Amino acid sequence: MSALRPLTALAAVLALSAAAAPAVAQAPVTSTGVQVPTTFSLSAYGETRLPPDQATINLGVQTEAATAGEALRANATKMTAVIASLKRGGLTDRDIQTSNLSINPQYVYVENQPPRLTGYQVSNQVVITVRDLKSLGPAIDASVNAGANNAGGISLGLSDPSKAEDAARLDAVKTLNAKAELYARATGYRIVRLVTLSEGGGYTPPSPMPIMAMAVKREAFDSTPVAGGELRVRIDVNAVYEVAR
Repeated sequence: MSALRPLTALAAVLALSAAAAPAVAQAPVTSTGVQVPTTFSLSAYGETRLPPDQATINLGVQTEAATAGEALRANATKMTAVIASLKRGGLTDRDIQTSNLSINPQYVYVENQPPRLTGYQVSNQVVITVRDLKSLGPAIDASVNAGANNAGGISLGLSDPSKAEDAARLDAVKTLNAKAELYARATGYRIVRLVTLSEGGGYTPPSPMPIMAMAVKREAFDSTPVAGGELRVRIDVNAVYEVAR
């Protein structure tokens, strides 16, 4: 029994020494023993604001007559005048595109009686692109005076959003790098390298805003005012940074 006592005392000393040693954080490793680096996963966005430089608007002519042929002829006459007025205002063939042409019978419904045909309605819609916003108000006025009596909506946009997107990208990456450096300083790490970088967002043409249809021909009036306002182009970025102590 006396021979075991020195061994027991030595074991107790070793146990106390192990308890007093500081804990060392080990980097995570994979099942194959490869050390996994510490990373930051961060996101940011950049934004550019600028005025629109073009507009699209839906304009149309709606006519009614006793027969489909009469309604079509009346519609064609008015739509020809509308398109001519738009071209006089500076629009070209590429700026005017037919979006819908429909012929619909019109009925009167009376209870307990079969529907009674009263005539036909023809609708012809075009989408126009105005590349100079100063011409937008006069273009609307001229088309109404020429016979347009239906307007579906207006959308203000950019003819070339690439420069605005690039400016937003630079802003997003600048913000992202600043955020990574801030987190590194706060946690006692340093940035080693950028591992991945991805982006989302970008320019999306605004949805058309509804405008009231105008059917009254006016001989003299002030031009319809159009306020362009400001558009926002946003780029979102996501990145993974490898960091180390």
